[in-house]
Amino acid sequence: MAWHIGRTEALSDPGAARRKALARLQGLTELEDPEALVVPILLDAILMAESYRGARHQISFLPELTRNVDALLRELTILEKAKAWAEG
Repeated sequence: MAWHIGRTEALSDPGAARRKALARLQGLTELEDPEALVVPILLDAILMAESYRGARHQISFLPELTRNVDALLRELTILEKAKAWAEG
């Protein structure tokens, strides 16, 4: 389910990691309701960024963000596998 964007890659070459993620996100157009998956992640990311401004504490909603990202990854992975099986 992971996108194979490791922590090392994300930190050492964020541009390449972003391009890899963006390429995978192209599949959103094929999902039935992409907004239902993306909007919660966007909201959590905004809250995460805001909560880290000048703070040195753990983000309380990080598990929720992780669950939302996992749901998005799961849907895109299903879509990609269905496409590969149809083509194969």
